Amino acid sequence: MSEPRLVHCRKLGKELPGLDRPPYRNELGKRIYDEVSKEAWEMWKKDSVKFINTYRVDLTTPQGQKFMFDQCAIYFGIVEGEIAQTAWVPPSDET
Repeated sequence: MSEPRLVHCRKLGKELPGLDRPPYRNELGKRIYDEVSKEAWEMWKKDSVKFINTYRVDLTTPQGQKFMFDQCAIYFGIVEGEIAQTAWVPPSDET
């Protein structure tokens, strides 16, 4: 059995085993393959469910896919931006 491929994980900040193959067939997938560990990818898979449920994302539509790709890129720090909220936040009392 061969040694696992190691990456310096941009999410966890240390050398860890990388993914076996790119998770997406686009530039984001290549970046994730090169820069994100299996451990961080598993974290994303669990967290991504919150986005899908909160925003009722339809992954069969281009809009739903773009939303999730954008959130994934922000999650891993590949692009700057603010991650979408997945928890209910009470309205401010300020009027």
